[in-house]
Parts: sequence; structure tokens; C-alpha cells
Amino acid sequence: MTDLTKYRNIGIFAHVDAGKTTTTERILKLTGKIHKTGEVHDGAATTDFMEQEAERGITIQSAATTCFWNDHRLNIIDTPGHVDFTVEVYRSLKVLDGGVGVFCGSGGVEPQSETNWRYANESEVARIIFVNKLDRMGADFYRVVEQTKKVLGANPLVMTLPIGIEDDFIGVVDVLSQKAYIWDDTGLPENYEVTDIPEDMVEKAAQYREELIETALEADDDLLMAYMEGEEPTTEQIKECIRKGTRDLTFFPTYCGSAFKNKGIQLVLDAVVDYLPNPTEVEPQPLTDEEGKPTGEVALVSVDEPFRALAFKIMDDRFGALTFIRIYSGKLNKGDSVLNSFTGKTERIGRMVEMHADDRTELTHAQAGDIIAVVGMKNVQTGHTLCDPKHPCTLEPMVFPEPVISIAVAPKDKGSTEKMGIAIGKMVAEDPSFQVETDEDSGETILKGMGELHLDIKVDILKRTYGVELAVGKPQVAYRETITQEVEDSYTHKKQSGGSGQFGKIDYRIKPGEPNSGFVFKSTVVGGNVPKEFFPAIEKGFKTMMNEGVLAGFPVLDVEIELFDGGYHAVDSSAVAFEIAAKGAFRQSIPKAGPQLIEPIMKVDVFTPEDHVGDVIGDLNRRRGMIKDQEPSSTGVRIKADVPLSEMFGYIGHLRTMTSGRGQFSMEFSHYMPCPQNVAEQVIAEVKERNAKK
Repeated sequence: MTDLTKYRNIGIFAHVDAGKTTTTERILKLTGKIHKTGEVHDGAATTDFMEQEAERGITIQSAATTCFWNDHRLNIIDTPGHVDFTVEVYRSLKVLDGGVGVFCGSGGVEPQSETNWRYANESEVARIIFVNKLDRMGADFYRVVEQTKKVLGANPLVMTLPIGIEDDFIGVVDVLSQKAYIWDDTGLPENYEVTDIPEDMVEKAAQYREELIETALEADDDLLMAYMEGEEPTTEQIKECIRKGTRDLTFFPTYCGSAFKNKGIQLVLDAVVDYLPNPTEVEPQPLTDEEGKPTGEVALVSVDEPFRALAFKIMDDRFGALTFIRIYSGKLNKGDSVLNSFTGKTERIGRMVEMHADDRTELTHAQAGDIIAVVGMKNVQTGHTLCDPKHPCTLEPMVFPEPVISIAVAPKDKGSTEKMGIAIGKMVAEDPSFQVETDEDSGETILKGMGELHLDIKVDILKRTYGVELAVGKPQVAYRETITQEVEDSYTHKKQSGGSGQFGKIDYRIKPGEPNSGFVFKSTVVGGNVPKEFFPAIEKGFKTMMNEGVLAGFPVLDVEIELFDGGYHAVDSSAVAFEIAAKGAFRQSIPKAGPQLIEPIMKVDVFTPEDHVGDVIGDLNRRRGMIKDQEPSSTGVRIKADVPLSEMFGYIGHLRTMTSGRGQFSMEFSHYMPCPQNVAEQVIAEVKERNAKK
């Protein structure tokens, strides 16, 4: 059995273009996993193996790979940076023990960095920070360190300082050992020498070392007291404190370098081994019941416990479906039968493989701490728990964001309908943030996703990978409905037609709920006028009606319903009668409660050169945007705004035209807001027109 303390399960995550994939390539080269480094801009990076990734120079899927450094096994996941694929980051963080947050030396903390950092905080993943691209124009390590404090609210623990900057960047100072690592001009990662610190940096390095020791020793009161009394701790003691502080998320060891120029990566790898936790040091995953509520038990990371694993990603490739699993406890051997606690069915493990991007190595066994892929599992989906049939359990499941944009698609040639159905089925299994539904009236297939790029890539995959040419309709926004007034009402459902009848009377209040509360039902009935056993049926009746609003048939959000009285009949009342009463009550009262159309508002982050700021802000205002913030940087200005999604279609083209191709933007869903009257009327009219055509 391998020693779990020698395992590091880490993810590399960051904003688009901060250099995650290049950093991963350099790590693989340094650890001897690959012999020739591929470049992202040439479309040859190892972990960007999809055609669409190579072409666009972005990462779309998270890719897993394994390598070794200093006798430690590193399972690495390179995640996408683009906001439309955050689900990949989210689900990777769910199964990782540590992470490397990569920031661009000139771009700094960008919008997607904030989202990923927030996800990592929620998942309580220990991280180290790597400030990359210090050879770039406008790079400034100290500015990025300040931004991590201000924007992310993080506490960076500076471990290395850059020697030189931009074209003159030649190496780094290791603050702890007070040595300089200087690389030569060959660009080879192994060609460096360890020397004394350049004279002009001695004072700065000493000052940072003092700060480092003071911050690190806060993890150990005894050492801190001794240090205050003038006793210098040993390097080992300092490292132990850094390790503890990193694990407790007190601070984040911060490194610098240039992945592209092969400078500074070794120190990051050393930090992964020295400071990031191994699988046994992470808080164990909570177990839940079938409803998803915590049971109070946890999945201890140990080889001796029963087998428990979480399926975190499904990928379809030329050999069949691959199910990526993180094993939390126990062992797994080829030929074992495992239980899927979600479906209640057992499956036999045929082939297990260790992944290296899209290559694989066959395995006969795996154990706690491993991240592997199983070939050919039938009914497993993302978030399902696989466990020992004798010890059934459910690991805490994953929660995915709701799609905000949809398009209608149809195959160009009628014979491809079945082919399209099978292909989309596989893609939905791979990506939980991609959903599909069929419009029952028109027969159209509706694809739903997180953004234009997300759906664009899906249509491209259907065309290239599965050979299905699609006719694509224009994007539709995921509007919702809500109410604005409180209504007190009563409804009686009575039916008498021979035999036993149906009777249910409810008195209730319907009022607007808190934003993002969805649907809240409570009962304040006293005196048994409506027996308790009918409450679930009444709640179910109201809840099912929330799927279709009265204005344009969009789902209803943020409604609170209070049942305060009613009446029942000893013989004729039943759960069904009360459920029907609740449905009738909803239809009767929602139109009286001031129904209103609400639209998704996006958090938009635009980067523009300084001379185009006025144009960009004017354009965002025309798109009904609310400008929230402007941040000047050395290379331009970042503008943050809240803008309705319906106004953002095709925005990238406009932005590029306005800024002579230099502008960039990213956006993610923020919240729902009421539509202006004229917009609401237009949307409702369009829906009615579409329905009339059907």
C-alpha cells in the first residue's frame, strides 16, 4: 500500500489567460511526465486535448494528470478559467485537497479569479498563490499581492520576491532561506544557480523574512513567545507553522515567476509538497441521508475504512464513457462490485485507468486518496456516491448553478434527429450545467447553458464530434415571474359524483418572499381545522404550480405562502383533494398579487484601455447597465457593472469594435430584478405570438 502522506491532490485554477495550462505543462516537464512542452498558443498543450481547446487557446474541460516530485505523488487537475465553464472548477474543487491559484503579473486579480477564489473558500480548499507572467509588460508582483488582500480579502504570505521585472526578470529570492535562484538565458528550467541575494535587495528580503516569520509563528503560541524573547526558530519549525497556517486557511504562501520562461516553478512544486495538505489532513467529507441532509457521520480518509468514492465528472471518449472518481476511503480492485447509492443499483468495475490528459494507464487496484477513471459505468452521473454494497452511504452531493440562457436547435437534416438525441444525452451526463428540454407544443429541442460561449462550444462539439449539423435559433433569456403584493384568500375544492366525494378548504396568505428564497411554505393553523397530515399535500400543490406563472408561463420565484385556516370533511377529505385545492388557490390568487416579470442580471467586468473608457461606459448605460466601480491599472481600466442578460448578446463584437480589439470582458449571473414595463410587455407579447404559431 502506498503512503497517503505522500499524496497531494491539487487543482490549478485562475482567470482566463493567467497561464494555468502553461504552468501545468511546465510542472509535467519538470517532473519528467512529458519530454517536450506544448504551448497553448500553438494549440499543443497536453491538457488542452479537445479540438475546440487547441483552436481557441482556452481550457474548456478540466483535465486530470498524475506526476511525481520529491518522492510525492501529485494528482493535478487543470481547470478552465472562462466563466461559462465554472462548473468544471466547482466540481474539481469539490474533490481536491489543495490548489494553486495562478494570477497574471500584469492583469492581477481578475473577475474570474474572484469567482474561483470564492468557490475555493466555500469548499475550504488550502491554496498557494503563484503570480505568473512577471516577464510581461506592466507586470508588478507587489501590486498583485496588494490586490489579493483588497479584492479577495486573502492574507498572502510572500515566500519569494522577483529579481528584475518585465524583460529583466531573471529569477527569484527565496525569502525563507535568503538565497537567490537565477536562471540563465537558455530557457531551460534546470539551468539555474543558487547564489547570494543581489545587494540592492538584501534589506527588502530581510524585511519580508521578518514578516514571514511573525505571520507563520502565529500558528504556534510557544514558538511566537520564544521568538519575541529573541530566540530564532529553526527552518523546520517555521515550515511546520506555514504548513499549519496554510491548512487552516489563515494565510496563503505566495510565489512568483514566469511559467512560459520556465522560471520559479520548482519552488512552487516544493511548496505543494511542503505546505499543501495530504488527503488525511483534510476535513473528511460529510455523509448525508437520501434527502441530502447531513447525518453527522463523515467519510474518514483511510485505506482500512469501507470503500467510498464520489463521481465528479463524466467524459465520453473513443473507448466509451469514463467516470472520474475521487476515492475517499477503502480500496477498489478490478472486478469489484460497487453500489451507486443514488440509484440503488450495483455495478461491476471492469477497467480502471489513471489519466494523463487523454492518455491512460491501466490499473488493477486503487485506494483512498486516488483520483482515477472507471471505463464503461452505465447509470452513474456527476455527484453520485459509489460505495461498498455492505456499507451503503451517501457523500455530500454537488450543487450546480441554474442555466441562464437557452437556444432552440433542430438538426438540419431530418434523419439526424435520433443521432442528435443520443449525442445530447451523453453531453448532458458530462456537464450538469448544460440542460436540455423538448418544447411539448412545438417539438423544438431547447439547449440551456451558462452563457453564449458555453452553448457555442456545445453546438460545435455536436457538429464535429458527433457529426450533427444544427440550425440554431436566437438565444432566449431565462425570465422568471414573481409577485409584488400580499393577498389573503380562501379556496374550497368540492366534488360530489356518486361514492365518496372530495373536499378541501384552505385559507391562506400569499406574499412576496425574500430575494432568492424561491418558494417558502409555512402553516400557522391552530385547532385542527386542517389536519397536519394534509400539510405536505397542500405544499406540494402550491409548489408544482410554481413551474408556470400566469403572465407568460415562466417559472415563479420568491413567493411565501402561509396556510392559516381551512376546513375538512371527515369522509371526503383526502391528500389529493387538498393538493387540488392548493393548485386552484394558486391559479385564483397569483393574478391578484401583482404578478411581475423579472430578468437575470449579470455581473459584468470589462477591461478597456484608458482612451476608450467613456465609450464603454456610455455603451453599458445604453444597455440598461448600472456602473458599480472603476479601477484604473497600469494597462487600462476595469469597469464593473450590473447589466440585464438580454442586453448583452453579441457584446464581445461591439466591445472589440469600440476598443480597437483591445477590450475584454467576462460576466456571470448575479441576481434577478424586475423588468421595466416596456421590456416586460414585449417579452409577454413574443411568448404569446410563439404560442399562437404552435
